[in-house]
Amino acid sequence: MDYLSIIDEYTEDWTYLKFPYYKKLGRPEGLYRVGPLSRLNVADKINTPLAGAELKEFKKLGRNGIVEESFYYHYARVIEMLHIAERMQELLEDKVICGTQIRATSNKFQLESVGVVEAGRGTLIHHYKVDKTGKVQKINLIIPTTQNNPAMNRAIVETAKTHVKGQKLDEDFLNRIEATIRCYDPCLSCAAHALGQMPLIVELVSSRGEVLDEIKRG
Repeated sequence: MDYLSIIDEYTEDWTYLKFPYYKKLGRPEGLYRVGPLSRLNVADKINTPLAGAELKEFKKLGRNGIVEESFYYHYARVIEMLHIAERMQELLEDKVICGTQIRATSNKFQLESVGVVEAGRGTLIHHYKVDKTGKVQKINLIIPTTQNNPAMNRAIVETAKTHVKGQKLDEDFLNRIEATIRCYDPCLSCAAHALGQMPLIVELVSSRGEVLDEIKRG
């Protein structure tokens, strides 16, 4: 349950997504990111030869081994995929894993539990409370896309400052927004608990609240 002493969340009235932040620094300074880029930044080495060698090259791109640019999420993701492929071969040749003693059972029953898993997109937090019959009473999920939500919004703001000129939006700006968001490989349907298509719509709004231009995709 200690995760609640480290991170907190707040909401905005214009989105279903929540905004997690590091409590010690508060808002907005407590913005943080999860996922492949974060993992490789805190990793000293990778224990497979090809991915390990690539990590050394990756570290050269940053200051003191820390790579901050969002577009390097893609490079980090490829290195992890290479590592996974190497580990798959190792595991498929593991006699213990390929054995027959693979089932574990337990009669213990926890009424409340927290699971923290490093998933592909980043850190995944599951918090469940149940009654004595096993019926779920409360759930709190903080998925990677939710945790990256503040960073994605910050990145879009910076993109707009650089590329929006005058009172018109163009296809190039829409492409740059999409490229920025895709760095984080978001699962927006999961983060917003929504089903169906989630089209990209961008509005240019004046300081008086007037919609000056709109461009959409999907």
